[in-house]
Amino acid sequence: MPLILAFATFAGLTALYIGLFHGQLNAYPGSFEWTSIVNTAVPTVLVAVGQTIVVLTRGIDLSVGGVIDLSNSLAATHMHDSVASMLAWSLAILAVGAACGAANGILVAYGRLQPILVTLATLAILQGLALKTLPEPGGLIPPSYSNVLASPKGPWSLIFIFAIAVGWLVLRRSTIGVRIFAIGNDETAARAHGIPVRRVKVIAYALSGLLAAAAGLFLSASTTGGDAAAGDVYILTSIAAVVLGGISFFGGRGSALGSIAGAFVLTILTNVLFFAGIDPLYQSFFQGLFLFAAVLLGAVLGRLVKGAS
Repeated sequence: MPLILAFATFAGLTALYIGLFHGQLNAYPGSFEWTSIVNTAVPTVLVAVGQTIVVLTRGIDLSVGGVIDLSNSLAATHMHDSVASMLAWSLAILAVGAACGAANGILVAYGRLQPILVTLATLAILQGLALKTLPEPGGLIPPSYSNVLASPKGPWSLIFIFAIAVGWLVLRRSTIGVRIFAIGNDETAARAHGIPVRRVKVIAYALSGLLAAAAGLFLSASTTGGDAAAGDVYILTSIAAVVLGGISFFGGRGSALGSIAGAFVLTILTNVLFFAGIDPLYQSFFQGLFLFAAVLLGAVLGRLVKGAS
């Protein structure tokens, strides 16, 4: 039910966007509009999928914003317009993101510390490193890098969305995926059945860090520059996408496909509010109201389905 509701919300909001766009401009959204929406949504999709993996283990990762900040800053200041440089720095940044995530996982799993405290601390550390790397917005991303990841010529970034969805389906059916769900459902029972709980948690946080770093790279390609605070907004956005996707914060239930739909809902919602003539000063209020209504509707429908069965 939560997954169906997530995609139904996505479809309904998309239809509303098209209707408002046509009403305002007497035309339908074209390639430019859809390309803008997809390119804006991809970083949210990446970080939301990573957040989903952690939430399924009954954890949370607030450090994703810091990983994006640092990734964005490193790419903008060190990447040069050569294949070797772009490839090397992309791999290095992804490795840094995975290492940051793994560090969170080690502190949570082996140090037995609360995920919210650990990731809040690493968030502050990573934000400081990002500011040290790029004290003020600037830098330059090679145009060829931007064209490959976030081409302005069409919504080709849907290929990355498709790859993420396929990657999730593969992970969900892999040994690691099954263990992640098992830990979220009942950690004690998972441990009793021989599942290496601590190791799996480290992998889950490492995957979250890896995907957050990928989001930072894509954000860099989209904006063609760097900003040490650009990733901060994705902390709450990733959690909101997880909520809209119907992921249970009690762990063990949900699908990242719902989080992908939730990420697109949040992206399209901004466009809907714009064409609806909502004052930008009040857009956050209406976004929060929409999120609350969606969560409430999901809870009510879930109870009705359970009652009927």
